[in-house]
This record gives sequence, structure tokens and C-alpha cells, in this order.
Amino acid sequence: MQGMSYEKRIALGNQVPTLGQFQVIKQIPQYQTCEVHNLVPAPKDVPETLKHVVFNIERGVTLHETIDFLKMCPDLKDIDIIYANELDDGAERSGNQNVAMEIAKAIGMNYAYGLEFIELVNPNDKKGFHGNALFSRWPIRWAKAVHLPEQYNWYFDRQKRIGARVGIVCSLDVGGREVGAVVVHLENRTDSAGRAAQMDAIYQEIQRSFAPDVPVMIGGDLNTNTFDGNDIPGFTKLFNDPKRLAEHMAKVENYERVLPQAEEHGFSYHEFSSTEGTRRKPMPNGACMLLKLDWLMAHGMTCQERGTISTETKDCTWAQPDSALAQFTGKELSDHNACWAICKFQ
Repeated sequence: MQGMSYEKRIALGNQVPTLGQFQVIKQIPQYQTCEVHNLVPAPKDVPETLKHVVFNIERGVTLHETIDFLKMCPDLKDIDIIYANELDDGAERSGNQNVAMEIAKAIGMNYAYGLEFIELVNPNDKKGFHGNALFSRWPIRWAKAVHLPEQYNWYFDRQKRIGARVGIVCSLDVGGREVGAVVVHLENRTDSAGRAAQMDAIYQEIQRSFAPDVPVMIGGDLNTNTFDGNDIPGFTKLFNDPKRLAEHMAKVENYERVLPQAEEHGFSYHEFSSTEGTRRKPMPNGACMLLKLDWLMAHGMTCQERGTISTETKDCTWAQPDSALAQFTGKELSDHNACWAICKFQ
């Protein structure tokens, strides 16, 4: 994806307070399309099942270690599709690399990339792009970027960004059969109703794009905090009440509209998604709050097996001794765990 000068990025950002995010986005060609790269040939054999993985990569700041994780983890063998969130392209914090492209080349997969934000704070960012990606070992027939209704204006945040949350709707060719694959990243700085409004846009695009009999999987970080991410006193109070927090995590669907909303649109989530927490939210004094944010939701598929994989370094005991992952001294590769499901077509 072609970049632009830092001066150009700042000039565009300066228009946001007057015009709003979506009027500025309309001026930026990179927001109008998905980048699609089919890098590998289609597999010769068509399996009876597909293995889906959802993983918030946290920008790619541990890119080489994350590549080792994807290549070496025993539970990640024979991946068909990865629904990936938070991938940088040309940001200093992740080595000014194209994170999606580097991962795709390293693990031998095709990929589609959709731009979510242009970061404005750091003049040393070559591009300052940040978005979501779908990786597939099956050919990507087409991909669309769906920018979701604004629930928080990130220009006025300390991170200072142009952009909006994005979903990527993809059509895959799995041995001649069309399969829909949708990666989504919903807003954390809003409440249940705000996230449900964003998912409405995803379901509308799915309905426009696929016939009813096409199997479709949705995967991503849906930021199902069970609280409004802007309400710092509220979620601090929740954290300090372990019994109430456990109730929230045990019944996320009671607090997050996006889960019953999925069932209303013909998508199942219970059997496809982790029963464990998937995100470690940092809290004061080195503590963290374990939340269930990452989900897989399927239409036209049944789940045969599922699991969650810790991305804490101490749990990566299977890393090869000479690898970047084995030598990594940080606490975690990402603040999210990876989740997987093996699914069969109905």
C-alpha cells in the first residue's frame, strides 16, 4: 500500500476537526480498497475441514517472534485462515515494516489488508498505517474494506489518528467452493450498543456479497469488554469486584449485544469461540484484567474442535532453541491470546 509524506498526513489530519473523519477518509485512496496479494498456489487436496485462527497481533512489535509463534506452535499446524487485527505498515514501533506482508511471506499464505488508521504522532513513521488482515492458504477471489460507523473519534485521542474501525469481507476459493471470511475489529471506546451498530454494517455487507447458502466465518477482536471503554471508573470498579467480573466473563452475551445479534443473523458463536479469557488488559500496579474479546462466528459450518493458545512467553516452551521466540525476554508476544477452531461445512 503506497504511503504518503508525514506533512501530507498532518495536513489531512488538520481537516478532521472541521470535516469529520469520513469526509477526510474520502480524500485518501488507500481507504477505498483492500490490498490483496495471492502469493501461493492453491492446495491440491481439498480437506473436509478448515482450521480458522483469530489473533490480535498488537501492531507487530514482536514481528519475528510472532512469525516463529505461527510457524512453530503445535496447535497452529495446518492453518487455513487467520483473522488478524492490529497490523502496522510503516510504523517505527514495529520496525517500519509491512507486518502483514512479512507474515504472509514467512508462513506461506495469501493475504488481504485493509487500512484502519493513519497514525499522526510520530514523524519517524514511514507510512504510519495500521489495519487488519486476513491470511489464507486458499486463493482470495476478492476483498472489500467496510469502514464501520464511528463510535469514537481517534483524532482527539492521545494517539491522534485519521480513520475508522474496519472490517474486511473476503471471498475465498476453497477447491472451487466459495467461502466467505470476514475479519472485524470493533471499537473498544464505546458501549454494547455502539459495537452492535458497527456489526450491523458488517451483516449488511455480508448479505449484499454472499448468497444465503455460502458458508461464512467472522473472526476478530470484537472488544466485548462488557463495559464502556470510556468509563474508566466503571471498569476499575468492575476489576475490583472479582465476583462481578467473573459473572461478566461467564455470560458475556448478557452484557454485549453483538453476541445475541450474531444468532439473529444466522451465525453461531458458542461452539466456535474460546471459553477462556483472550485479552490481558493492563491495570494499576502491574495487575491485569482478563477479558473475552476475540471471537469466531460461523454460518453454514459446524465446529469439531476449538482451543485457545497463550501468547505469554513462559508458555511458549515448544519454541525451537535457536529461534527469535526462544530468545525473547519480553513477557508476552501480544496482549491477546490466539484462538482456533476446526470447522466442517454443513
